[in-house]
Amino acid sequence: MHFSVIIPLYNRPEEVNELLSSLCEQTVGEFEVIIVEDGSSRKSDEVAEKYRDRLDITYFYKTNSGPGLSRNAGAERAKYDYLIFFDSDCIIPPHYMETVTRTLTENFTDAYGGPDAALPSFTTAQKAINYSMTSFFTTGGIRGKKQSMDRFHPRSFNLGVSRAAFNAIGGYGTMRFGEDIDFSLRLLKADFRTALIPEAYVYHKRRSTFRQFFKQVHNSGIARINLHLSHPGSLKSVHALPALFVIAMAVIFLFSPLYPALLVVPVLYSLAICIDSLRLQKSLKVACYSIAAAWIQTTGYGTGFLSAVWRRLILKQPEFSAFDKKFYN
Repeated sequence: MHFSVIIPLYNRPEEVNELLSSLCEQTVGEFEVIIVEDGSSRKSDEVAEKYRDRLDITYFYKTNSGPGLSRNAGAERAKYDYLIFFDSDCIIPPHYMETVTRTLTENFTDAYGGPDAALPSFTTAQKAINYSMTSFFTTGGIRGKKQSMDRFHPRSFNLGVSRAAFNAIGGYGTMRFGEDIDFSLRLLKADFRTALIPEAYVYHKRRSTFRQFFKQVHNSGIARINLHLSHPGSLKSVHALPALFVIAMAVIFLFSPLYPALLVVPVLYSLAICIDSLRLQKSLKVACYSIAAAWIQTTGYGTGFLSAVWRRLILKQPEFSAFDKKFYN
């Protein structure tokens, strides 16, 4: 099979350099690479130029519109019939293309997704954030696992889709945040087959600081309500759990001066995170950072969800973002 790899990019020349370097190490080489520079002030044209003798690479610059519409722009220039989308902060293991080629040859699917992992070279904060995004104590441990949902919803940091399916649903929509879930929901509504390929994982750096991580998960909480309005029935009870967590913890801290024993709950929660992360990461430092990452994950998403319930469902306001107006935050 031949693939068109599409990478939307915004002010990340160092990261896309690592991504392109990893693509050079693929054991199967039947793919092109399309870099869509989305209005960046720090361009990556010189980075792309370094790899022209090793990759079939196309680079072009456009005005800022966000990752979804930038993926559409890349797809318009793709020459192959199966598209693969990576976020620019991913590093691709050498076996990735070989794994996907073998899997789709044996059992073709209209779209697939793969999980993510952390490299030993990642910073302590990045490892803690990776733990938080996949932990039982934050996401229920269901993120990226097919058995967690009726039908698998690929995420755009690591997603493949046939050109036929992509064109049939009109590519990515104009939603600012949650555009990848919107894309997956529209694929499923159109009765296209999706699948998880567990071996097609990528090393995902995610956000490099806790401040950036909070902004990301807060807007993800907001996006969940936007998705509910665009796709009635997509909102599940599990999506409200972080908001309930925020409310419960607010009540605990409010009444803790009168009932100090209530503080046992957040203490035990933090201790459970620390022990679980230590078991998985084998690092006390990462385990301690994981406590902060988990609290940021749940409170960020929960407060975003609650703010969107108030503004979008009660006040009937239009779609919004809590932070800067750029799509990449």
